[in-house]
Amino acid sequence: MKFPILFLTGGFIYGAIEVIAKGGDTHLSMFIVGGLCFLIIGALNKKIPLLLRMLTGAVIITALEFISGLIVNIWLGLRVWDYSHLPLNIMGQICLLFTLFWFLLSLPGIWLGGWLKWRLFGEKKPVYRKARKDIKNFYLPIDKI
Repeated sequence: MKFPILFLTGGFIYGAIEVIAKGGDTHLSMFIVGGLCFLIIGALNKKIPLLLRMLTGAVIITALEFISGLIVNIWLGLRVWDYSHLPLNIMGQICLLFTLFWFLLSLPGIWLGGWLKWRLFGEKKPVYRKARKDIKNFYLPIDKI
């Protein structure tokens, strides 16, 4: 039951962000991307310092947006969005300036995911690490969700 709840939470929040940012509309593909992003970011290893988790989250979201843009806009030809008029866009599917936005939004996403897992599913209460001095013990594998 954990995966569907986290997926739906991420999907609805991502969709709401799209509606607010675009002034009233979104697409089902963004719901799916949001759910996937929430699951993947929530699965990042808890030993990774928070800022690096945020950066990783921003890269993951940007990559998933690019892949979904290639599928939805280019392969299926639905033309749901087009960022070609913005600077630092890649094929009109993503705008690298938005990666900063995703970096900032990763923080509440990380907090919410940890809180939901703790409160709803009895996982350990989340603890967020600052950057460590002993980088030799630092690793990037993904924990179980």
